[in-house]
Amino acid sequence: MPPLRLVQNFRGFRAHLATSDLRQVENLEASLARLGLTVAHVDPLQGDRTPDMASLRHDRDVLFIDGDLEPQPWAAPDPIGTLLQAPVIGLVGVEAPSRLKALLSVGATAFLRKPVHGSTVYSALFMGVNEFLRRRHLEIRLQEHERRRWGRRFVIRAVMILTRDGAMDEDRAYETLRRESMKQRLSLEDYCERFVGGGASIPSAETGGLPPGRAAQSK
Repeated sequence: MPPLRLVQNFRGFRAHLATSDLRQVENLEASLARLGLTVAHVDPLQGDRTPDMASLRHDRDVLFIDGDLEPQPWAAPDPIGTLLQAPVIGLVGVEAPSRLKALLSVGATAFLRKPVHGSTVYSALFMGVNEFLRRRHLEIRLQEHERRRWGRRFVIRAVMILTRDGAMDEDRAYETLRRESMKQRLSLEDYCERFVGGGASIPSAETGGLPPGRAAQSK
């Protein structure tokens, strides 16, 4: 996957302010507008649960959540928290552990003290967005690693199929599978899963005359 790039320009982003006390965030709204963000207000205490969490975009939306909201509408039962669809910046008034914990549970990656001072907004935005993207990047890499680790069993089975049929030794079998996966622009694990399932075959020239599809059929 491509390397992570830091975001420094937030023009075109959308900020969603989830608070019932707009007086505390007047400077925040003005500062966000100067930085090129559009601003929308969300008042959960009035039954306003928009924006829909599933519709948020990680590369365009930022959610500012007031930690003084009770109950916290987006709090998760897991104290460590899981990432939402977009970066979360917590607005902190009362620094009670329970309220900070609630912000962490929705994945807050930066905080702003209320009342908000304009000079602190860019730093919080920079930290909140880029830390979110860093965590998301690591999460995707971990998922990919787990997927490939799970797929390694198909690589082993594919090598065993080729060696069992007497077509080649283990080193040549592995190299042949790797080369064929590259030709088809598939990961080695995905290609071997297809091969073992009968959806791909090794050319007969590679297997010393073994008919195409024989390896998969003989599993």
